[in-house]
Order: sequence, then structure tokens, then C-alpha cells
Amino acid sequence: MALTEVYWDHHIPLPKLAPVQAKVTVALVALLCFINSYDGDFVFDDSEAIVNNKDLRPATPLNNIWSNDFWGTNLSSNSSHKSYRPLTVLTFRLNYLVAGGLHPVGFHVLNIILHAVISALMIDVFAVLIGGLAYDEKGRILNHAPKTSLLAAIFFAAHPVHTESVAGIVGRADLLCALFFQLSFLTYCKAFNKGSDRDDRFSLQWVVVSLLLCAAAMLCKEQGITVLGVNAAFDVLLICNVNVYELSQRLLLRKKSFDVSELVRMGLLTRLGLMGLGGLLMLYARWRIMGTGPPAFTEVDNPASFAENIILRIVNYNYYYSLNAWLLLCPWWLCFDWSMGCVPLIKSATDWRIVWLLLLWCILVGLISQALCSQDSQRRRTLTLGLVLLVVPFLPASNIFFRVGFVIAERVLYLSSAGYCLLLAYSLGHCCCRWSKYRKLLCVMVLALLCVYVVRCALRSHQWRSEQSLFTSALSVCPLNAKVHYNVGKNLADRGNTTPAITYYREAVRLHPTYVHAMNNLGNILKEKNELVEAEQLLSKAVSIQPDFAAAWMNLGIVQNSLQKFEEAEKSYWNAIRFRRKYPDCYYNLGRLYADQNRHLDALNAWRNATVLKPDHSLAWNNMVILLDNTGNLGQAELIGREALRVLPNDHTIMFSLANVLGKLQKYEESEGFFLHALRINPNASSCHGNLGKAILVVSHILQCC
Repeated sequence: MALTEVYWDHHIPLPKLAPVQAKVTVALVALLCFINSYDGDFVFDDSEAIVNNKDLRPATPLNNIWSNDFWGTNLSSNSSHKSYRPLTVLTFRLNYLVAGGLHPVGFHVLNIILHAVISALMIDVFAVLIGGLAYDEKGRILNHAPKTSLLAAIFFAAHPVHTESVAGIVGRADLLCALFFQLSFLTYCKAFNKGSDRDDRFSLQWVVVSLLLCAAAMLCKEQGITVLGVNAAFDVLLICNVNVYELSQRLLLRKKSFDVSELVRMGLLTRLGLMGLGGLLMLYARWRIMGTGPPAFTEVDNPASFAENIILRIVNYNYYYSLNAWLLLCPWWLCFDWSMGCVPLIKSATDWRIVWLLLLWCILVGLISQALCSQDSQRRRTLTLGLVLLVVPFLPASNIFFRVGFVIAERVLYLSSAGYCLLLAYSLGHCCCRWSKYRKLLCVMVLALLCVYVVRCALRSHQWRSEQSLFTSALSVCPLNAKVHYNVGKNLADRGNTTPAITYYREAVRLHPTYVHAMNNLGNILKEKNELVEAEQLLSKAVSIQPDFAAAWMNLGIVQNSLQKFEEAEKSYWNAIRFRRKYPDCYYNLGRLYADQNRHLDALNAWRNATVLKPDHSLAWNNMVILLDNTGNLGQAELIGREALRVLPNDHTIMFSLANVLGKLQKYEESEGFFLHALRINPNASSCHGNLGKAILVVSHILQCC
């Protein structure tokens, strides 16, 4: 353990602040960078993880969060993403309860606060990794590198690559995982506090607590288990002061036998055994929870992992690593999604992009050689632990152990960026130490870099405030990404701008000819514009590419019905129901088809199925009442109308239809009451006014006769 100040630390161009002042400073920097995202909307993945996730609702049993994935799908389902993050979902649910509903401000504010807390705690983490572990008489960590750890923490607080995790609400998983990751590491450090009530080696209780916090990190996001690797490296390099280079030389060259008894005496093997056992138990429990095995990703999600040639896979994986490294070095080109052609595959040795992965490995080899072979123990320790913190948290996203469902994801760099910030702060300190005469210039460069980071964070977090700005910002970064064009088109269509939406949907299909969701949405718009022939062609192609695409089958049925291809439309509807059995909207449209063919009983059965699957399906209820009314079944129409109003007591359309039925049944006063109630709910219903006038005239006539 290092008990003296790091020699380059006093050269860092920052004031030496008290621990509390340093943490407050870092927290304020974090707030400054991301505060303008506090009133943003729910964007991108927030719609599935929060807006449409029933596990957030108070009416949903709390136990559901332990059996469902992050998106609210049961883990045993084949469609589940298998992302098991119940603690993160629990915080979403608490946000919902506190705010009394889906109000994004509370969600965003908590994300920003979490990032500020994590950034402040990074000072303690960096203090241990850079300056070694030592405690004062009150049990507080002594910081032997106050300026370096402060600079690294400021870099972390202001790094623009964190925008997705902070400004995007689903990034809560990364934030909570990082928080428990830090707490697990700092708790592991507590096991070696000389002032604590323990034996001469370490405190078993604190090691167990560290394992529990690791499990909590894993319940926030799967990446949390990697803290065990960081803890192990910290133990070997700092606590036991093992020189990895000398150890490898002894083992490989057999110059001198390695004395294991010393490590046993220090308790290293016991601690590593405990962490290994704990990690295996967590992985086993995680595998059992997944139920049906790993999630099934497609080639669109991660094309490199589907390359037939293993050499091509390895080359492209390494190219992805170099792109991730570039995002850390120059986080200017940021995108919400990097799939679907955004990063074309390297398919030959003549592709110039191979230079980037070669450059990456040259830099890594240089850093590793310095970390292992340097005569300077402080440099060796800082570089090694910095590389560990950079690489180990990234391993779950590396495609080495299993296939991941993305090409690049900025959110997975949240923890790894801490290692990068540590190495960056060390490099600046080392430069200031060697080139002291350029200290002012270096100071200006550091200040300029921080200003660029803050400005970029502010700009990027502003883009994350709405889907429109987020999606359009990606067009210049990933113009070849079909999903970007699809999302821009969908956002335009949702806001009623269908003409430009068509252009973006067409581009999405051009870039990715098998993009069935783009075909489906484009077909829907063309259907609304009465361009039925092209709509049918697109939807037919979509279901031929993906035969189990229920929504496309239903939309195809609607188009075929409009083209009076009744037989084909019926087949399309039943195909949709075959692939999605609980599909009330499809039953509703099937009922309309039967009604157009005067198959009244079939229509009534279809609409009844719709209301069974979705009791608040207003259109299905109303159509049943109208059909029974038109066919003279007034008594049954009255019963259906009253049943519908028990489910939907404030639906003015059903009230209006029931009032018509009651008028024909000569129940004029009750009919008038329903007309008046319908008008109170919707005063602009002109048809209600006309029918109410008729009802009042009839009632007046009856009263005069009496």
C-alpha cells in the first residue's frame, strides 16, 4: 500500500481542496452538464420500459418485478429480452408513486442526482486506485493523490458519453449499477481498515457485505458482477503488492519458485475463493432466472456475430472496440442507435478501417508494457488499475463470452469511462511533471477540454429532451442507419406530418430491404391516403419476410377489405389472430368485414371476442349496439348497450346509440336522459342534438295526448 503522496500529484493544475469541497465541486460540474435534461420527455426506449410497462402501475402486484424482465415481459417468454433488473424497475415504480403518474420530470431529476452522487464518490475510488489504500484515525480514506483524483472525477462528471445514461431515463440501470459497483468496491476496501474490529488480515464481514452489494449492482444491470474483477485486481496489486511482471517471469522462466504460503498468510487465496464462489452463485442464479435460455438476437442487432468466418468476426469485434475507444477519446459523434448499417462490416483485408483496430492494439500494448514493466511502482500501479477499470466493466459487452444485442451502445461505457478518466488524469499529471515549463499551456488545455466536455454535454442532453431532436440528430452521425430513418419517420407520422414521414420510411426500406416494421408503417400511411395497391404490396412483402408479424397481417386485411378482396382479407385477419391470439383490434376489424358482408352473427361474435379480450373496446361495443339496432333486435341492443355502459360509464357514443334504441322502444324519458348526458360529456356532438330534438318532440306529443 502506498502511504506517501503521489509524486506527480502536486503538478496537476488544480487547487488542493478539502474532501467535502472536492466532492461538492464534482457534483456541481455533473449538475451543470446535465441539468437542462430535467424537463425532457419520455424518449426512445422509455416508451417500452416505462410508459407501456405495467409493472410500474400500483394496480400491478409488486411481485411481478421479480418474475418479469426490464421491459415488463415474463422471463419465461421466448420474446423476453432476458434483461433482469428488478431494482431498477422498483425505482421507476417509486417514481410513479411519488409523482402520482407518468410525469417525466421526477424520473429525469433522479437520474441527474444519481450521476452527481456517483461522480462525487469517484473521488474516493480514484484516490484508492491512484494513491493506495490508507485510513486516518477516524476510519476515513486518506487521499494521497487529491488533485489527480479530483481531475479524474471532474472528467468523469463531464464526459459526454454519459448523456444516454443520464438524459435517457432507461439509463437509470447504468447509474444504479455504477452506484452499487462503487459501494461494493469501497466496502471491500473497508475490509482492510486497520482500525476496524478484525483480525490482522482482513474483515470477513466486509467482504461478505461487498458481495451483497455486488449482487445488488447485478440486480440493477448485469454488468454489476464485473466489480468482482476490479476487487480482485485491487487485492492482488495493492493489498498484496504482487508484481505481476516478476511473477509471470518466475512462472514462465522458472527462475525461482513462487512462494504461495505468503499469499495464504495474507488471506488472498481465501478472499479470491470467496469472490469466485460468490460470483459463480450469482451467475448460476441469473441463469436459472432467465428460464428459457439466452435471448434470441437477430443479424440486424449484431451483424458481426453472424459472420460465418471466425476471422471476420474477430476483426469486426476489434473494430467495434476501436469505435468504443474513439467515443471515449472524442465523444462528439454520438447516436442513440448504432445498428442497421450504421457500422458496415469489414469484409476484406484491404478495408482501410483495419488501421483503427491496429492503432488501438498498439496503444493498448504500449500501456500494458508500461503497466507491467515500469520501474516506477506508482506508475505501474496506476496504469494497471486504470486499465482494469477500463476493460473489466466492458467485458460483458465485448461479445467474448456471449452474443450481445447491439453493435455499439454508449450506455455500456458508463463504468469503463471511469478507467479512461483515470488514465487521462494520470497522463496529464505525468506531462505536467515532465514538462513543468509548459505548465500554463497544459493548464489552458485542461480547461479547454473541460469546457468542450461541458458544452457537448449540454448540447447532447438538450437533444435527448424530445424524440424529434434525438432522432434527427442521428441523421448526420449514422445516415446509413435504417432505424434512424424509421424513427424520424415514425415521430413525424405520430405528429400528423405524414408526407415527410413517407420519405423517411421509404429511405429506411431502401437501406434495409427486409425492414418489416418500416414496411408496415409505410403501408398504414398509404392506406390512409387511399393508395391501396402499393399498401397491399408492401404489407404482403412484410408478412412474406416475417410470417408471424401479426400487426402486418391485420393491416393487410384492412387494405384487402377496402379493395373488396373479402376472402383474402378474412384469411389475413385469421393469420393475425393465429400469431397473436389475444388481439382485440383484429377481432374488431374482422367484425367489420363480416358486417360488410351482412354476416351479422359472425360480426357480433367477432366484436364480442374483442370486448372479452379488451373490455373497454368502445368501438366494438358501439358497433354491436348499432348492428342489433339496424337489424331490429332492439331488446338485445338495449341489453348490450347497458352492459357496455357498466364498463364505460362515460362513453358518449355508446350513450347516443343506446338512446336511439330506447327511443325506438318508446322509452322516451330515459332516451332523453341519455341524450342529455351524452351532450354534457361531448357538447359538440351535432348528431346528438338532432336526435335529442326528435326525442323531446315525441315526449311533448305524448304529454299533450295525456
